[in-house]
This record gives sequence, C-alpha cells and structure tokens, in this order.
Amino acid sequence: MMESQIYEMGDIDIAWCPGCGNFSILKILKLALSELGIKPEKLVLVSGIGQAAKIPHYFKTNFFNGLHGRAIPPATAIKAVNPDLAVIAESGDGDMYGEGGNHLINAIRRNPDITNIVHNNMVYGLTKGQASPTSQIGFKTPVQVKGVFLEPFNPLALAVALDASFVARAFSGDIEQTKDILIEAISHRGFALVDIFQPCVSFNKVNTHKWFKENTYYLNGSHDSSDRGNAFQKAIETEKLPLGIFYKNDKKSTFEENVGVYSKNKEPLALRKEERMKKLSNLIKSKR
Repeated sequence: MMESQIYEMGDIDIAWCPGCGNFSILKILKLALSELGIKPEKLVLVSGIGQAAKIPHYFKTNFFNGLHGRAIPPATAIKAVNPDLAVIAESGDGDMYGEGGNHLINAIRRNPDITNIVHNNMVYGLTKGQASPTSQIGFKTPVQVKGVFLEPFNPLALAVALDASFVARAFSGDIEQTKDILIEAISHRGFALVDIFQPCVSFNKVNTHKWFKENTYYLNGSHDSSDRGNAFQKAIETEKLPLGIFYKNDKKSTFEENVGVYSKNKEPLALRKEERMKKLSNLIKSKR
C-alpha cells in the first residue's frame, strides 16, 4: 500500500466552492488508488467538461481532459491500446448522463475494462444551476422556474438492464464505504459504473449532505449482487435510495479480449513500434 500523497499536486488553486462534495471524491479516489498500489505512471484519468471533470487537474498522474460528454470514448481507446494501465473515466451527471448518455450505453455493451465514476449532484454546477438529467421532479432552478417535470434518469436501472458487469452507488460523505466500493470497482475486470451522490452547496439547496444522509441506506449482507433481477428492483427504489454494490457479472469478456489484437501477442498496441512502422511503410508503398 502506498501513501495517497503520491498523487498530490502540491500548493495549487482548486476551483470548487467550499463544502463541495468533489473535495471528498478527490480524497477518496486517492485513498482507494493508494490502497490498491497503483502508481501515478500506471494510471490515466479521463474526463469531459464540468466541475467534476476538473478532478484530473488536481491529481499527479496521466490524464486526458476532452470534450463535454466525451470522456468514455478516449478512455476506451486508451485501455485498448495499453491494457496494462488503470483507466478511469470520471465526470458529472450532466456530462456522463446528458451529453455523454449514448457513450455510456455503448460502453456498457462493449464492456471495456475501465472504471466510470460519475459525480451525481443532481444539478449542472459549472453552468450555474440548471437541472441535470438526475434532477428530481419539482426541483426549481433559474431555468426550470416552475420546477422539473421530467422523470429523473436512472443510471443504475439502465446499467443493470443492459447487463453492465459492475454497478454501484456511493455517497461522498461516507469516506470509508465509498473508498471500499471504488477499490472493488477499480479491481473489477470489465466496465464498472459507480454513481456517487454528492452535494452541490451553491446551486442545489434541496439535495444537501443532510438530505442524502436521510434519504439513503446501505444494501446489507443479504443482498446477492449476482442476482440481476433483484439488483434491478433495488435500482428502481425511490422511497429511500440504496447505496452499495448492486450488481456484478464476472463472466463477461472485455472489449480488449474481444477485439482479438491480443490473442497471439500480449504486448500493448501502443508499444508495438516496429510493427506499426512496418505497416505504415507498407501502406505508403501501396499508395505509390
């Protein structure tokens, strides 16, 4: 086990409001990765746009910060060309479930060996408080002045319905429990979705730290995470929202295994320099 300070950037400015749940998620992710012994050079964080998407900026490691809603495609590609890396795609509920919703669906179908962490504060924080896909019915904003009337997007129900290989939900206020969930998700072979509830202290005065504490509960030891039907039933509960690992399917092959490029040669594609140059040379010759 390494010390989490290995990922620290030193004395830097962090552009989050005091009390933001992102601070906890940043801390928890560093703790989980250090406990797993994943060195900074063996890790890649990939994000889109938003307050949550700034996490890689505050992390001493490799990262790719791309377009709004487009974290998952480059994360999939990075893992495909270098399976030896630990790859984490992380952003907010707007970025992943709104702009990035189609990428989420197809990543579940492909099952790349990446972890997808979604900071779910039920609001667009970067753009000053519009309703997000997970905002609850009745939630009022400067844009939705009469309150949200759309049914909230349920990422866990979607993921279980599509047979995602790992589905979990956590709360940023519970350090140890969330750390343990992230450790399992990152260790899992295949696509792992972890939806993390977090308060937005500036633009969401409804779903506060207190609200999450009062309206969530943890799945107990009797929950069978291999039972897909039961996992779906838990995912659609609304009276109180369950936390924990909902579903795991360890029998699915990964995208990297299925594409076939490693069936005979285990060397990462990114490191096959001689092979790449030979193929490029042959391609150039064929066009002359």
